[in-house]
Order: sequence, then structure tokens, then C-alpha cells
Amino acid sequence: MAERPDDHAPGRPPGETVDLGPDDVQAEHRHGRDLVSPLPATSHPAARWFDARLPLISGFRREYVAYPMPRNLNYLWNFGAFSTVALAVLLLSGIFLAIEYTGTTAGAFASVEAIERQVPSGWLIRSLHMGGVSMFFAVLYIHTWRSLYYGSYKAPRELLWLTGMLLLAMVMAAAFAGYVLPWGQMSYWGLVVATNALSAVPVIGHTLASWLQGGPTLGDATLHRIYVLHFVMAFAVVAVVVLHVVALHVTGSNNPTGVEVKGPRDTIPFHPYYTSKDGLGLAIFIMAFAVLIFFLPNLLTLPDNYIEANPLSTPSDISPEWYFAPFYAILRAVPSKLGGLVLAVGSLVVLSAVPWLDPSPVRSARYRPIYRRALLLLLVAFVALGMAGLRRPEGVWLVISRVASAYWFLYFLVLLPLLPRLERPLALPDAIADGAH
Repeated sequence: MAERPDDHAPGRPPGETVDLGPDDVQAEHRHGRDLVSPLPATSHPAARWFDARLPLISGFRREYVAYPMPRNLNYLWNFGAFSTVALAVLLLSGIFLAIEYTGTTAGAFASVEAIERQVPSGWLIRSLHMGGVSMFFAVLYIHTWRSLYYGSYKAPRELLWLTGMLLLAMVMAAAFAGYVLPWGQMSYWGLVVATNALSAVPVIGHTLASWLQGGPTLGDATLHRIYVLHFVMAFAVVAVVVLHVVALHVTGSNNPTGVEVKGPRDTIPFHPYYTSKDGLGLAIFIMAFAVLIFFLPNLLTLPDNYIEANPLSTPSDISPEWYFAPFYAILRAVPSKLGGLVLAVGSLVVLSAVPWLDPSPVRSARYRPIYRRALLLLLVAFVALGMAGLRRPEGVWLVISRVASAYWFLYFLVLLPLLPRLERPLALPDAIADGAH
């Protein structure tokens, strides 16, 4: 836990008072913001001139240096920084890959092989991109689970949660489009599964599938549209990330106790306390990323995708990448294509509706014993769905996918609304500083 040497407001000598208006008092009470920056004002004349006309420097200092954060955040809050780094790696490596990629069914696979074997450092850039996707999804899933555990979706952070869920859906769309681009066996047949699922939608299904394909069959038009979708969605994700961060800075960060900030004593400035904490976490994150890239580059990829797409040869089992596996298991949990699609999409919809499905006034699972156990079972169900999604939908794995899918919807639609009536929460601390240890 990050600490500061004293309990008075950062940047203000002990005993000094500042006259505040009613709006300022309310802001301090709610967010614990100190209206005086802990850092000296910008002194260079050029910086002052620039900032007076375009206040980027003062804005950055206010939002990323002096910004008051709850003093008890643990290392699970580092995953926001991890996701930013992973997204930056994906964007930069993707731009370099796009320079060498050929977006045709005849040339896509060969261009990817050329990147791997002939382009200088092409293997490294592609490994960064492929490994970056896996690291990004791992970070997103942990980040989402942390938000569920500590109740970060509750008022006043509903929009923060919704922008996060929109980001998750957009990243899935971008990742699926990128999965298709190499035009390997799994890429091609994964796209076949997706178009077949779309065609099952009543009334507009065949129109949607035809629009995605660009014609009656998969071909150059399909790959071109997927290529454009991948690129556009990747940069749209950046725009939504900005909205997500803005929503976070408006409402302030949640914390492990789930108790709102009540004053400056509950906060510490973002820099240097959390910049140093994020820096340590990022060092460990980058080391894990490096191990994946340099020592285990094929650990999370499918061997069949190193075979060029062949429409005349159906693989014995069409498996997704690991990060799609839980939702793929839900898709295959029922024999109906339309039913599977409704369940797969519905699993994300109910996740997005959590702020309105959970009426409990207590945020953190630390103080909700039954909720904590139910949420841990949800985590087990998600992992089980992931394992089932990577195997053929038969025998015990089909049973596991159905049971885990049933619990997923039971948790969100039944348990969450009823738990406040069944459990007695533990006593909450009066303030963050009281429960920080």
C-alpha cells in the first residue's frame, strides 16, 4: 500500500487554510481533491506562454501528477496501465505489419510467411502483435474481474463500466478481424462459423452475412472488408479509451474498501506514489511479455493456422484463440445456431447490465461474504468455459459448457438481485484511511 509521510493535504503546509466556495467544498468532500497542487507552478517563460493559450501542461499536471487517488489501492489497479502499454504495442506493431501485408486471398498467407521469414525483424514484430493480443486480453479479463470483485461498477461509475464493456466488445471485434487476416485454416473456418452464426439471425441474418462476405462466398471482398474493419476498429478503441479515462477522472477511482473518499486524508497524489507503483508492475509485466515473445512464441497459437486456408478441407475441430474460448463454448452449448448466438451475445449483455442487476449498497466483496463466494464460482465457471471452448463439444466437455453457461446467467439474473436480501454485510470502515491497512 502506498503511503505518504503526513496526513495534511499534499502541497499545503500544516494548519494553512484556503477559502473554498460551496461547489469546491462539495468537490473536496466527494473526491478528496486538494485545490492546491503539490508541485511548483511551471516556471519557464515559454511553458507559461504556451500553457496560457493551450493548457496542456497544467491539465496533465492536474490529471496525472497532482490528481488525488485513494491511498489504499493494491496491485490489481496496475492493470489499467498494463492495458495501455499492451494497446500501444498492438497499434505500433500493427502499423508495421500493415506495410507488408497483402489483403487478398491469393497473397495474404504468403505475405504473412514473408513477414516471418524475409522481412528484417518481421518475426519479432509479428510475435509482438500476436503475443500482445494475448497479453491484452489477459489484462482486460483480470481488470474486469477486479471491477466486479470491488464493485467498481456501482454508482456513480455506471458510465465508466459501460465504456469498459464497450471497449471489451470492440477489442473482441478487432481481434477476430485480425485472427482472420493471416488466411490460415483456422482463420478461414473461424470466419465460416461466424458467418453461419450471423445468417441464423431472423430477417436480417442473411443480409448481414452477405454484407460481411461481400458476395455469396468468402473471397477477396471478404478479406478486404475484414482488413478495413480491423484497422478502423483498432483506432476506434483508442477513442473509447479516452472516454473511459475521462469517465474515470470525473468520478474518481474506486478502492478495495468500496468506501468513497471523504477528504484529503484518504488520498495521495498520483505522482510519485502510484507512478512508482505502476512502474514496478510494468517492469514485471514487460518481463512476462518478453518471456512469451522470445521463449514461448507459439504457446497460445493454433498449429493449423500455419496451414494456408483450404475451403475444400474442413479441420476435424474448429478451435478459437484462447481469449474467445469461453464465449465460443457458450455458443456451442445448445444445438440451435440462433440459440447459441443469443446466449453468446447475451452473456456480454448481462455483464454490461451489472450496475442495474446488483442493488446492494455495499461495493467491495471484502464485506459481502456470500457475494464473494458466488463471484469466485463465477470465475471458476469462466475458466471452465474457456477449457471447454478449446475442445470438441461432446461428452463431459459439453456438459461442463452447459453447466457453466447456466451458472453464468444464474449469477447475473438471479443471484445478484437476490443476494442483498440473503446476506448480512460486514461492518464497513468509516473512511478509507481507517481501513487502509
